Amino acid sequence: MKHSAIAGLFITAALLASPVFAADKDLCENNIKQIQAALDSDPAISENADDNIQAGLDKAKAAQAKGDDKGCLGITGGLLEKIQLRNPTNK
Repeated sequence: MKHSAIAGLFITAALLASPVFAADKDLCENNIKQIQAALDSDPAISENADDNIQAGLDKAKAAQAKGDDKGCLGITGGLLEKIQLRNPTNK
Protein backbone atom coordinates (compact mmCIF):
# COMPACT_ATOMS: atom_id res chain seq x y z
CA MET A 1 0.00 0.00 0.00
CA LYS A 2 2.79 2.45 0.87
CA HIS A 3 4.57 1.78 -2.41
CA SER A 4 1.51 2.52 -4.51
CA ALA A 5 0.84 5.73 -2.54
CA ILE A 6 4.43 6.90 -3.03
CA ALA A 7 4.29 6.03 -6.72
CA GLY A 8 1.03 7.95 -6.99
CA LEU A 9 2.64 10.99 -5.39
CA PHE A 10 5.54 10.89 -7.85
CA ILE A 11 3.19 10.57 -10.80
CA THR A 12 1.06 13.44 -9.52
CA ALA A 13 4.13 15.61 -9.00
CA ALA A 14 5.33 14.88 -12.52
CA LEU A 15 1.95 15.75 -14.01
CA LEU A 16 1.71 18.97 -12.02
CA ALA A 17 5.23 20.04 -12.96
CA SER A 18 4.76 19.68 -16.72
CA PRO A 19 2.63 22.84 -17.14
CA VAL A 20 5.39 24.82 -15.42
CA PHE A 21 7.83 23.83 -18.15
CA ALA A 22 5.35 24.89 -20.80
CA ALA A 23 4.95 28.22 -19.02
CA ASP A 24 8.74 28.72 -19.04
CA LYS A 25 8.81 28.03 -22.76
CA ASP A 26 6.00 30.50 -23.43
CA LEU A 27 7.58 33.15 -21.20
CA CYS A 28 10.93 32.71 -22.95
CA GLU A 29 9.29 33.18 -26.36
CA ASN A 30 7.37 36.22 -25.11
CA ASN A 31 10.54 37.80 -23.69
CA ILE A 32 12.36 37.27 -27.00
CA LYS A 33 9.51 38.99 -28.84
CA GLN A 34 9.54 41.92 -26.40
CA ILE A 35 13.30 42.39 -26.79
CA GLN A 36 13.07 42.25 -30.57
CA ALA A 37 10.22 44.77 -30.52
CA ALA A 38 12.28 47.09 -28.31
CA LEU A 39 15.21 46.86 -30.73
CA ASP A 40 12.98 47.51 -33.73
CA SER A 41 11.11 50.43 -32.18
CA ASP A 42 13.96 52.43 -30.60
CA PRO A 43 16.09 54.10 -33.29
CA ALA A 44 17.87 56.27 -30.69
CA ILE A 45 19.65 53.32 -29.09
CA SER A 46 23.44 53.53 -29.37
CA GLU A 47 25.19 51.15 -31.72
CA ASN A 48 27.16 49.60 -28.85
CA ALA A 49 24.01 48.99 -26.79
CA ASP A 50 22.27 47.60 -29.86
CA ASP A 51 25.15 45.18 -30.44
CA ASN A 52 25.11 44.07 -26.79
CA ILE A 53 21.38 43.49 -26.79
CA GLN A 54 21.54 41.64 -30.12
CA ALA A 55 24.33 39.40 -28.79
CA GLY A 56 22.25 38.62 -25.70
CA LEU A 57 19.22 37.96 -27.87
CA ASP A 58 21.25 35.53 -29.98
CA LYS A 59 22.36 33.71 -26.80
CA ALA A 60 18.75 33.51 -25.60
CA LYS A 61 17.61 32.09 -28.94
CA ALA A 62 20.42 29.53 -28.83
CA ALA A 63 19.42 28.50 -25.30
CA GLN A 64 15.81 28.21 -26.42
CA ALA A 65 16.82 26.06 -29.39
CA LYS A 66 18.68 23.72 -27.01
CA GLY A 67 15.57 23.46 -24.84
CA ASP A 68 17.21 25.40 -21.99
CA ASP A 69 14.17 27.47 -21.06
CA LYS A 70 15.57 28.46 -17.66
CA GLY A 71 18.76 29.72 -19.30
CA CYS A 72 16.70 31.60 -21.87
CA LEU A 73 14.62 33.19 -19.10
CA GLY A 74 17.76 34.25 -17.24
CA ILE A 75 19.23 35.90 -20.32
CA THR A 76 16.04 37.56 -21.50
CA GLY A 77 15.12 38.71 -18.01
CA GLY A 78 18.46 40.49 -17.71
CA LEU A 79 18.10 42.05 -21.15
CA LEU A 80 14.59 43.29 -20.44
CA GLU A 81 15.79 44.81 -17.17
CA LYS A 82 18.62 46.64 -18.97
CA ILE A 83 16.24 47.88 -21.65
CA GLN A 84 13.84 49.11 -18.97
CA LEU A 85 16.62 50.90 -17.08
CA ARG A 86 17.92 52.62 -20.22
CA ASN A 87 14.49 53.65 -21.44
CA PRO A 88 11.71 53.53 -18.82
CA THR A 89 9.06 54.19 -21.50
CA ASN A 90 9.68 50.72 -23.02
CA LYS A 91 7.47 48.18 -21.29
